[in-house]
Amino acid sequence: MQMSLVQTNLNKRISNALSMHGISFTEFQVMLNLSIAEKQTMRRIELAESVGLTASGVTRLLAPMEKIKLIEKEKNARDARVSLVKLSKAGRKILKDSLITFEQASNSFMQNLKENETQQLLKLIHKL
Repeated sequence: MQMSLVQTNLNKRISNALSMHGISFTEFQVMLNLSIAEKQTMRRIELAESVGLTASGVTRLLAPMEKIKLIEKEKNARDARVSLVKLSKAGRKILKDSLITFEQASNSFMQNLKENETQQLLKLIHKL
């Protein structure tokens, strides 16, 4: 229960910080995953898995992102039934700006831990 509370608080703090860029933490995660993906494109199901959403959940998340031109759909040359998602030019700019905000919010969240405590926490999280 305590881990769930920590996750909720972390998500809330980061989402609040990222709201100045007009995005949520989940949208940030989608954009970050797209930016590091091969050819900077992903199928919706891959995106869903990378951010812990269902396929329908990611579809609902992407619709407004596409409407405000953060992402673009791209047809798959091999299979017309499969659409790929990629960051738009505006999406890349917002991601670049929001990375700084994300880092500041993350550092703020972890500021009460000493360096060795942070490293120990990361090791324990990876064990889980």
